[in-house]
Order: sequence, then structure tokens, then C-alpha cells
Amino acid sequence: MQSSMMSSAVAAVVVAAAPAAAQDWPTRPVTMVVAAAAGGTSDVMARILTPRLSELLGQQVIVENVSGAGGMIGASRVAKAAPDGDQFVLGNVRTHAHNQTLYKNPRYDAARDFTSVVMIAGLRLVLVARKDLPASNLLEFVAYAKANQAKMQYGTPGAGSAPHLACALLNVAIGISITHIPYRGGGPAMQDLIAGRIDYKCPIAPVAIPQIEGKQVKAIAILAKDRSPILSNVASAHEQGLADFDATTWYAMFLPKGTPAAIIKKLSDATVAAIDTPALRQRLKEIGATVVAPERRSPEYLQKFVESEIKKWATVIKASGLSMD
Repeated sequence: MQSSMMSSAVAAVVVAAAPAAAQDWPTRPVTMVVAAAAGGTSDVMARILTPRLSELLGQQVIVENVSGAGGMIGASRVAKAAPDGDQFVLGNVRTHAHNQTLYKNPRYDAARDFTSVVMIAGLRLVLVARKDLPASNLLEFVAYAKANQAKMQYGTPGAGSAPHLACALLNVAIGISITHIPYRGGGPAMQDLIAGRIDYKCPIAPVAIPQIEGKQVKAIAILAKDRSPILSNVASAHEQGLADFDATTWYAMFLPKGTPAAIIKKLSDATVAAIDTPALRQRLKEIGATVVAPERRSPEYLQKFVESEIKKWATVIKASGLSMD
């Protein structure tokens, strides 16, 4: 009897301690996993966020790059981590949407194996064409592509990359079938576009600015509902008649499944406060990122958004026939 009472008492203490620990979080440095190599867009965004996030949380937020398998290795580590707030991942459209269909055997279920925390920002992609393509806007591009699709080619930094899938989404949306030319990186693809060896590509907007401003390539449309803050003179696809078209590369925070609500709220609130800091917001703008509107920041919104993005990109990836082991 006495042993049973002691066991019950110990269990009660453990149960009571768990919420208390969550309320006190973080009590030591925590890790933001970036599922990509150092120097890429995800890494740059993480290093813009973490100094301010560390101040707001009262503990250092350490960036750890865990790349490989299109971001699945790093994201998978967080999915399998203890739900204690020690690790969270800066996810993106690749880790939490593309990979679910792109890979034959994804290492996690992006919609079920994480706790959604907060949407952060998006990066617009832009449709750019060779400078002598006889089209100056999206309507003219669509007309030309439909008439000449058998002989056209588009280039990308590689199969399954965000620019590849953005172009594939565009092709599906306007009803064309164009030959895909994958390159070993965005640089060689841009060089061939400048030389007129391919007809168009869909890079992240900041990457294409020097070539657009130098009139080496022609900017046709921002591949989103809204314009890019760094290419404000280029109309969006939505503005040009492709209603609600959106191939934005987005970034969001995810914790392991089962993380206590108190930790979710603290990380969400701190991240929102960080992206609302004027200096940090300006830095994000400088790299071409647009901070999401307040109504798109909640964990509930992010969860539904991830589910919708998985479905959207599944249609495109299956239509393209692309599959990876």
C-alpha cells in the first residue's frame, strides 16, 4: 500500500514538473536546425533571425546546418527529437511540401510529424526569358509558348529545385509542355539563358536582379500573387491574369510533434516579435524576403497551409513525372 502511494506521489510530481519546465523554457541554449548547407538562402535567413531571437528568448539560439537529401536529413532529425524545445527546424517549401511527393520514400510526414509554430517569410521567384524572346508580359509569353512549345526549353539549377518546380507549376497552369534542361547550379543556367541557348527560367528574384538590370534577360512576371519588394516594377503573375498563381518559396518554424503548448507559444511569440523588429525586417527585405502578414503567422494557419502546399505541389510533381529515391 505504502509503495503504491509513493509511486502515485512520484508520478504526480513528474506530471506537475512537465508544465512547469515548459513554462520556464528555455533554460539553456537551443538549436535551430537549418536543413541546408551554409551560405544558402535558408542559412542566411537563420543567421538574420537568430541574434534577435536569442535576445527575446533569453538564451542563445545556435544555428546548426544539417544538409542532405533535399533537406530531409535535417528536418527528420527534428521530427524524431524529444519534444522538449531543445531543437526546432527552419523549414521551407522543399522540406515541408515538395519532398512529400518528390521522394519515393520520404523520411517523415511533413503534416503529421511536426508541431507547426509560425510562418516567417516568403521569397518571390521571377520568370525571366532570353532578351530576344518576342514577349514583354505574361499574356504575350503564354501566347508565344503555346505556339512554340515543341521547340522551347527552360533551364533550372537541377531537377527538384525550387526554380524547377516553379517553372513546372507555371507550365501546368498555362497548359504547355516544355523540355526541361537541368544544370549543375543556377549560374550555368543563367549563362545559357543570356546566350539564348534556352528560352526561360524561374530563379529566386534576388539572383536575377543583376541580369535584369543589365538587360541581359527579360523579366516577364513575379511568380506570385504580389510583387517582390526588390523588383517592384515587375508585375505579378496574378496581376497579369493568372489568378492566385503562387510559386513562392516560404520559410517557417517547426518543433517536434508533441511539444508542450507553452513552448510553442513562447517560440511563436518570440519569432513574431523578431520579424516585427524594424532592423531585422529591413535585413530580410534586402535579401528579397517578404515578412508574412499577421493573419498568416499562427500555428493553426501554418498547419493548414502545409497541408494545402503538399497537395498543390503533388499535382505538379506527378504531372512532371519527377521522382527521386
